Amino acid sequence: MKYYGDLRSIITALDEMGDIMHVHREVDGDFEPSAITRRSYEIQSPAPLFHKVAGVAPGFRLFGAPAALSSRSDMPYARVAMSLGLAPESTGPEIIEALSAARFKPGIPPVRVESAQAECQQNILRGAEANLDRFPIPFAHDKDGGRYANTWGTLIVKTPDGKWVNWSIARVMKVDGKRMVGLIVPSQHIGQIWTQWVARGEPMPYALVQGPAPAISCVSGIPIPANADEADYIGTLAGEPVPVVKAISLDLDVPATAEIVIEGHVSIERDYQEGPYGEYGGYLGEGSSAQPTFHVETITHRHDPIWPMSITGRPTDESHTLWAMGLAADALTYLREAELPIKTTWIPEDSTVHWLLVVMPENWRERLPGVSSEALTQRIGEVLFKTDAMVFIPKVYVVDDDFDPTNLREVVWALSTRVHPVGRRAVFEDQRVIRLPQCYDEAEYVAGKGAKVVFDTLQTKRHLHASFAQGYPEEVRQRILDNWPE
Repeated sequence: MKYYGDLRSIITALDEMGDIMHVHREVDGDFEPSAITRRSYEIQSPAPLFHKVAGVAPGFRLFGAPAALSSRSDMPYARVAMSLGLAPESTGPEIIEALSAARFKPGIPPVRVESAQAECQQNILRGAEANLDRFPIPFAHDKDGGRYANTWGTLIVKTPDGKWVNWSIARVMKVDGKRMVGLIVPSQHIGQIWTQWVARGEPMPYALVQGPAPAISCVSGIPIPANADEADYIGTLAGEPVPVVKAISLDLDVPATAEIVIEGHVSIERDYQEGPYGEYGGYLGEGSSAQPTFHVETITHRHDPIWPMSITGRPTDESHTLWAMGLAADALTYLREAELPIKTTWIPEDSTVHWLLVVMPENWRERLPGVSSEALTQRIGEVLFKTDAMVFIPKVYVVDDDFDPTNLREVVWALSTRVHPVGRRAVFEDQRVIRLPQCYDEAEYVAGKGAKVVFDTLQTKRHLHASFAQGYPEEVRQRILDNWPE
């Protein structure tokens, strides 16, 4: 296990594993980097690193698919695992256990270093020089409302009283060299903090950090409890404090090893149209909405900076790996806190964060005497649908542990044979709905409410599988394996 303290060190490690695709020819600054990155997701190729982008100064680079599935079939979650300081061969459930376990450990606060020690402040741009046009920001999809300046960067904000510092990922669209517009959802943590600044009538200071230590990007994109500082949680995962430096123009601390830091203030009104944007559900966006403007005042960056990007869409990208694991870890944490004997939770990548599997151990009835599967299903829904993270997930499946929930072929087999056509489910009406999940109708989006469901697929009696593992005597299986292939 190794913790990577900056983006460059993990790129080097992935390169040594054969999981980096170096693109040395010049690519256009509009769609080509995004299209290459999108194809890399869909064919599960190495992550593309673009060394020469038209229209920007030599040395500026783009890095795509930073936490997607690895091209190494023997360690598919290596990019996520290594980003979090775990072994590259870690399984999905092992990553989820690590994310959940860290929430019960004391946080390790960040440590501030001097500006001279902070790589992110090797170059300081102020005034007219602090301009986004100098950076390689491509269009993510050809139907998007503009170039998206943030798809994998960390937004840092804090409450006016300074008691809560939030590090998060939210999409932010470039307007011009000095302005961006970002999606701020009131229920999300950045939305809660922005609302406090609006109540004071003051623009919210922000720092947009591109290319920090990979664990920072990952944790910024997963749910942890409100009023908890992501920096402390990252320190727990890393086993050491995150080095930070005071921003040049703001009272905010930013990761010292980051590639690029954009500093400024967010307007107190929703004064510019944001979107559309092709989102994680796998469809190109339609329409836009009024969102706050992010004014650009100061930019700092390392020499020859690297701008990372996540090009969301059909599986499998960072939304379906890292974010899905974070949501599953959040669900696992709350279910275990409710004293339910959950073995693991999992969101299949190909469900685009629309399914959650809650996996029960074989002895769950012994551990919950007198509780029926129907009552268990109801209780799971009651726990989950009170949490903020579950606003994204409309369908939950309570399943046995006699198949591999991370193997989509086995998931499809189990669900297709065990989901009852009309019964054995708990429906929860009038649940909170936002526009990002794709399965609701317009009236439900407008109302902000819709149904969610928990399917009870638990078997009253476990059936043996007609498979190689369960359909033949052990000595026959071993003899076949010893002579395979003949």
